[in-house]
Amino acid sequence: MIYPLLFEPNLHTIVWGGERLCPYKGLTPSNEPIGESWEVSAVDSSPCTIANGELKGRDLISVVKEYGRALLGDAVYDQYDGKLPLLVKFIDAQKDLSIQVHPNDKLAKKLHNKFGKTEMWYIIDAEPGAALYSGFKEKISKEEYKRRVADGTICDVLAKHEVHPGDVFFIPAGRVHAICGGILLAEVQQSSDVTYRIFDYNRPGLDGKPRELHTDLAAQAIDFNVSPEYRTYYGNTKDKAAQVIDTPYFDVRVMDIDTTFHRNLIKYDSFIISMCIKGDCKISLRNYEGQEKEIVLKEGHSCLIPASLANYDITPLKGSSRILETHIDRKNRSWKHKILRALKIRKK
Repeated sequence: MIYPLLFEPNLHTIVWGGERLCPYKGLTPSNEPIGESWEVSAVDSSPCTIANGELKGRDLISVVKEYGRALLGDAVYDQYDGKLPLLVKFIDAQKDLSIQVHPNDKLAKKLHNKFGKTEMWYIIDAEPGAALYSGFKEKISKEEYKRRVADGTICDVLAKHEVHPGDVFFIPAGRVHAICGGILLAEVQQSSDVTYRIFDYNRPGLDGKPRELHTDLAAQAIDFNVSPEYRTYYGNTKDKAAQVIDTPYFDVRVMDIDTTFHRNLIKYDSFIISMCIKGDCKISLRNYEGQEKEIVLKEGHSCLIPASLANYDITPLKGSSRILETHIDRKNRSWKHKILRALKIRKK
């Protein structure tokens, strides 16, 4: 019988990574620059391994295949051909990431036979003055883009944003972006590992060689339009599930709780991913008789709750907890409406 899934560490060493992810997750510190923790992944290149219950030791790809509809939900299963459509990560940027862009579904399918990559960032912590790039601050042509990549001035035309804990940025496919040094964040994205690296500051990779650039591929993917605002604003009320963003690809909410909080998301017919941003908590299923009726979700860890079991309580174990929750929202709204809503600036 399927149950809420916890996962073994899935850490990625990257040239720009730092030292915060292991302590954040309660793991032994590493001397390697750990840049990413793939929290819930069914991507072929780096699937997660289940850490609890009867399925312990199994990879998530095989479990999704075996328990498809009960795990994903009927609607999600049908829409995504039985595949888990999301990937969530914790990212620690000690140094600046490369300037990059991701293809949309159409281009990614054509060139790579994969999902496109739309994503969002929730800032967990940021050093004073830390910033990131998202979008252009002025419109440029494809020819100017290529010239600026060649002469190293591409950052001069990008919009740079100082960030603070709790800030949110929506990064639709096609938007040029980069996380800069001093930022710890949670990322929710389509289940894809396709990234086009545009500029990498002429630095060597961990092997001492320059990392590959994808200038021409990126030119096919980039949206050169300028937005009046790139930051996403949202309201956050204590002991409520505050909607951070709602897109055709994912619905994300944040919960700051100091008492038991009930969630009944059965109506969405979707799996739920819960990321524990702060403060250990306990997730207790309702109307469930299996052995894994309760799980402890520790700070810096994430769990996958099957669609068929999306009726549960969350209880803080250390006074208070902050949870970032995502699922697929298939309410009766057109995709065009949802895209417009995702890009709309909501005042605090």
